[in-house]
Amino acid sequence: MTEDSRRAGRAGRRPPAVRCRAGAVRASAVPDAAPGVSGAHAGDGLRIETSRVAAGTAVVAVAGEIDLRTAGPLRDRLVETHGRLPGTGPRRLVADFAAVPFCDAAGLGALVAAHNQISADGGEIALAGVRPAQLRLLRITGLHRLFAIHRDVEAALSGHDSPTRSG
Repeated sequence: MTEDSRRAGRAGRRPPAVRCRAGAVRASAVPDAAPGVSGAHAGDGLRIETSRVAAGTAVVAVAGEIDLRTAGPLRDRLVETHGRLPGTGPRRLVADFAAVPFCDAAGLGALVAAHNQISADGGEIALAGVRPAQLRLLRITGLHRLFAIHRDVEAALSGHDSPTRSG
């Protein structure tokens, strides 16, 4: 077999497809529905919707797996949503993770990057509905000290529960 015939045999090969655990297919973007409430597919099965905006606080519902393929769109969407919040005072995002079955290190990195950009602008990100396995990962990495973590969205909005930031 000559070098040319080996190269010709390889030319038609396609690299293996990379899929997240759920086998999600890339989704196209959906434009914002309204100034106060919007929804978008971040791609690869991740859905991010701004479900409520009131008094400088927005609730961002996140649904799907957060991994290397979806971490960037998550970061971008959080920063973009924060930038659209009305007012000049402190602005807050509550990221609802109740529908997030999986978040890896890339997802944690995206949250930290979004936090850094948003806090530089005087804002903050709180997490709500974080699953026990994800909460454990936040504690192991020490990120529970960076984000206020609430049991659910209502608790995050009302401030009646104490956020998890203990050491």
